[in-house]
Amino acid sequence: MLPFDAALAKDYPAVIGCDEVGRGALCGPVVVAAVWFDPHAFPGEILAALDDSKRLKRAERERLTPLIRAHARVALAAGSRALVDRINVRGATLDAMARAVRRLDLDAPVLVDGRDAIPDVERCRPVVGGDRLVPQIAAASIVAKTVRDAAMRALARRHPAYGWDSNVGYGTKVHLAGLATLGRSAHHRCSFTRAYGPETDFRTATAAPSAGQTDRS
Repeated sequence: MLPFDAALAKDYPAVIGCDEVGRGALCGPVVVAAVWFDPHAFPGEILAALDDSKRLKRAERERLTPLIRAHARVALAAGSRALVDRINVRGATLDAMARAVRRLDLDAPVLVDGRDAIPDVERCRPVVGGDRLVPQIAAASIVAKTVRDAAMRALARRHPAYGWDSNVGYGTKVHLAGLATLGRSAHHRCSFTRAYGPETDFRTATAAPSAGQTDRS
């Protein structure tokens, strides 16, 4: 059952929702979206279709993403593979979240999926399970996943052995088999794949290209 009822739109606050995708992947960037809309003025059919991106099929995410971007304020940012290795994935995620929220340039409360508030962002509060409780967070998760998945599928054309066209960088059997055979690519997070070579191998390698409106780190 989808979590948001268009008939209750007036009960949902007009906030910025922020969420990330790719935190647990072995390669590629962490992609963050920050989304603001007033649920009372947001199209009801879109509001009622929102959910945690992981619970939606790819086709539905790809249908919803342009609709969200057409009817909401949306900003994207990314924590590159290099940044993840340099400061850790949590730090890279929070850094990207701060950039995405600031890019919106809106005076509104910020609700973030998870347990971490964004440092130095005013009126920011974490919400555990937020992508099922806050429609703007659900919208952010959908946009971020669509953008990141598209970037990983584009990289898969150059690195087919890792299966990124289907696993989008997560540690499936196909992906691990590719690592065992070929070792790391320049897009792999050394700190996540230490078993496949010394962590210094790709410190100076080119990071994965940005997707959509994401920033480089």
